[in-house]
Amino acid sequence: MFKLFRKDPNKKLEKEYQKLLEEAMQLQRKGDIKAYAKKMDEAEQVLKQIEANKNS
Repeated sequence: MFKLFRKDPNKKLEKEYQKLLEEAMQLQRKGDIKAYAKKMDEAEQVLKQIEANKNS
C-alpha cells in the first residue's frame, strides 16, 4: 500500500543518464575525445544501475 507514495528511483537515474549523454555529446563536438570517453563511461555506470534496479 505504501509503495504508491514512493518515488521511482530510476527516474532520477534516467535524468542523470540523459544529462551525461548530453554533456558527452557536447564534449565530442568540441573535439575533447578523452573527456568524452570519461563521460560515456560515467553514463554506462548509471545505465548499469538502472538495469540492476529494473531486474530486482
